[in-house]
Amino acid sequence: VQLQASGGGLVQPGGSLRLSCKVSGSISGDFAYGWFRQAPGKEREWVSCMASSDGATYYGTSVKGRFTMSRDSAKNTVDLQMNSLKPEDTAVYYCGVAPGDNAAIKVEDYQYWGQGTLVTVSS
Repeated sequence: VQLQASGGGLVQPGGSLRLSCKVSGSISGDFAYGWFRQAPGKEREWVSCMASSDGATYYGTSVKGRFTMSRDSAKNTVDLQMNSLKPEDTAVYYCGVAPGDNAAIKVEDYQYWGQGTLVTVSS
């Protein structure tokens, strides 16, 4: 399984960005897609995840109501729409896949990772 994240960039506070994670390869059984982020000097933080079984989505407290995770089966991508961005959202964003878990929120649950894409929120 290979993942490739894209869509990061510089945006002003209050603006929006859409990240995309291209997923290639096959995974058997249930699994979760996830987005994490890591700010300079901080640990990797869970942002959101989606269950492969029913598409249910879950969000971290700091992004709930502002970020939306979705999947485009035709393109084999998992996207993260980020609205009302704040300076504290600045981080490298990573997508991942956690086999065997429908709602994984821990870094150690994820076996596959993309390379990360930088999001900078600044005026």
